[in-house]
Amino acid sequence: MNPTEPLKKDIVEFEGPSVPLATPGYLHKIYWWAYEHPLAVRFWDHGLLINLILLGNYDRLVDAVLEEFPSPMTGSTLQISCAYGKLTPRLQTHLGKDGTLDVIDVLNVQLENVRRKLRRPDDRIRLIQCDATDLHCPDESYDRALMFFLPHELPEDKRRQALAEAFRVVKPGGQIVLVEFHNPNWWHPLKWYQRLVFLLFEPFAMDMWRHELADYFPKGANYSVTNMKSYFGGLYQKLVIVKK
Repeated sequence: MNPTEPLKKDIVEFEGPSVPLATPGYLHKIYWWAYEHPLAVRFWDHGLLINLILLGNYDRLVDAVLEEFPSPMTGSTLQISCAYGKLTPRLQTHLGKDGTLDVIDVLNVQLENVRRKLRRPDDRIRLIQCDATDLHCPDESYDRALMFFLPHELPEDKRRQALAEAFRVVKPGGQIVLVEFHNPNWWHPLKWYQRLVFLLFEPFAMDMWRHELADYFPKGANYSVTNMKSYFGGLYQKLVIVKK
């Protein structure tokens, strides 16, 4: 290959929605103060605040994600839902020359917030407005998919749909990496504090204490667990699966 020619990348075909995406009702009702309002985005997306919310574990959990990906990241990666902090910029720094990263979110304000944090221009990265429960791309399109603290924010039916979509778009042999809350050990000194936070602000998050993430996988999903690890006394978890 001519060294002056750009490396070819596997670009996943994404269809735009037939109508402008509306904010899902549950999201507007419950999380407008955290994700939807522009002032909320400016307020919450600060490293110290995010680390405080995750009780000092933010960097550790981002590191846990990167441990599962090749360095440099080759092939196609899908980040399902934006995340506050430096997760996506760190994925960018690990992205190989022939790798691609697609970041989807139902809220354009979140995509624009990520755009401001990335080193631009970068034709390896696309920011796409799309609902996690209805990804407008073909089956078996991506080498890996990532959900970083998304399932606990979704009602059960939406959670099942989003995970089913993740399974659908990942290639056989590809990874799905999930980082989420987890039921902490009974002796955890902050267990009741976290429970109160859930009851006040995160009405769907207690599901992460009642059930395993795999309970929400699509019926008949064929996969193997390659890594399952808990952090900070069991309050957080990483689940890595390979689609068969």
